[in-house]
Amino acid sequence: MQESVAIIPARGGSKRIPRKNIRAFRGRPIIAWSVEAALESRAFDAVMVSTDDEEIASVARSCGADVPFMRSTQTADDMATTSDVLLEVLDRYAAAGREFAFGCCIYPTAPFMRSSDLGEGKKRLEADRFDVIMPIAAFSYPIWRSLDREADGRLKMNFPENLNTRSQDLPQAYHDAGQWYWFKTAAFLRDRVLLGANTGSVILPSTQVQDIDTEEDWTIAEWKHERIFG
Repeated sequence: MQESVAIIPARGGSKRIPRKNIRAFRGRPIIAWSVEAALESRAFDAVMVSTDDEEIASVARSCGADVPFMRSTQTADDMATTSDVLLEVLDRYAAAGREFAFGCCIYPTAPFMRSSDLGEGKKRLEADRFDVIMPIAAFSYPIWRSLDREADGRLKMNFPENLNTRSQDLPQAYHDAGQWYWFKTAAFLRDRVLLGANTGSVILPSTQVQDIDTEEDWTIAEWKHERIFG
């Protein structure tokens, strides 16, 4: 049987929003929303949290996730990448005699993620030729008309060739939704990247996407989440 694992990376050293991964979001630790969506999707044989923090581990277990081992110091510092964390988790499972055909990196601060989207992502990965499937969202304003601001406040266009081009004539641009990344394990172990040459996508509505990197982001996210999910 081809098994799948959800890997939720949640280290304890968040800088911009201290203790971000377990801070209360609408009355629940924010990581609980990610764990719940993963469990409800029924797309995984294991839902695990990779952390170096005992409090985060305890909260994760109380939400129904597994924490079969703690993250190493090498993958818990500011320089470690998401790929480093995923590789460590897969190596630790393999050393224990368990391997997975598919994996999914799920961010712990993604309360807008839906279990149905996780399930659809897995179907796309299994059916398509891609090694990775990730959700994206359209920029609300054309990036081709974006501005650069110098230290003295002076503005200039990043793409001055588009000064007189109508917005509707410019190509649509997209950004990472920052929620989940389904991958074929063999391909990831080979290439060690998620956004590579063979990455596919699904488009999410902008209402379902929200960065949470600052206190202002957090406030906006809670307001938006309450109106979408009730």
